[in-house]
Amino acid sequence: MRQRWMAGCMAAIAAASTAAAAPGLTAMDTGFGIPNLVTTQRLDVVRELGYSGIAWTLGDPVVTKDTANDCEIRGLRMTSIYCGAVLSATSLVTDARFDATLASLKGHDTIVWLHITSKDYPKSSEEGDPVAVMFLRQIAERAAASGLTVSIYPHHGDWTERFEDAIRVAKKVAKPNFGVTFNLCHWLRAGGGNLDARLDESIALVNCVTVNGATPGTDMSWGALIQTLDKGTYDWAALVRNFQRRGFPGPFCLQLYGVGGDKRDNLKRSIEAWKTALGP
Repeated sequence: MRQRWMAGCMAAIAAASTAAAAPGLTAMDTGFGIPNLVTTQRLDVVRELGYSGIAWTLGDPVVTKDTANDCEIRGLRMTSIYCGAVLSATSLVTDARFDATLASLKGHDTIVWLHITSKDYPKSSEEGDPVAVMFLRQIAERAAASGLTVSIYPHHGDWTERFEDAIRVAKKVAKPNFGVTFNLCHWLRAGGGNLDARLDESIALVNCVTVNGATPGTDMSWGALIQTLDKGTYDWAALVRNFQRRGFPGPFCLQLYGVGGDKRDNLKRSIEAWKTALGP
């Protein structure tokens, strides 16, 4: 009898250990702009629902610093911050607040997301690599001074539109604090492809992953490709487990850009779907 009881206890402990190993999920600010709440109240909602942190968007550096501090007070992390850069034939220009933002996030272990547009080079064109790489190395060095990591954020319509584009450029930048984000909805919009082959050659470069519910097919609108995690036909949980099997520890970020309805409910249903599929 005691042996059966001990076996049951060990099984429960093993199950708990497995659940504890499940990755945390970060809420992107595209999905938690709950009306009539100030930022600190929104952070309280994110924490109470069980998210591990937030992804932010570049703005006033003072507000960014305050928000990062408010996150830490609540046991959250400002996992990443979304920034733009414009590539030309002679330069790569960031927002005027960019360097002050890097300084404001010193010590917060935040990933600097860079989505790179260009009028001089067609999307996915390697012609822009020499100029981009030169300036991206400088950005990586400035970020390193604040203890930050940089990540190319593939985005539909950008010069670095595809996951493959980000990998190509990051390999040439070749800085230890410089990598790429796998962005599920933009990967699907760009046509997807053989992800395993890409990860076989580049998993060490991946420093962030965004996920969402999706129903890829003939409808390639954002309404089809960005849904809450309890909806859609795409097996995002298998995607997460694929990254985990390859040793990627996270962060994983929830993308809810443009998703209608009640934002708190969207967050609640998504975190519940996450925990059901992957554990608490």
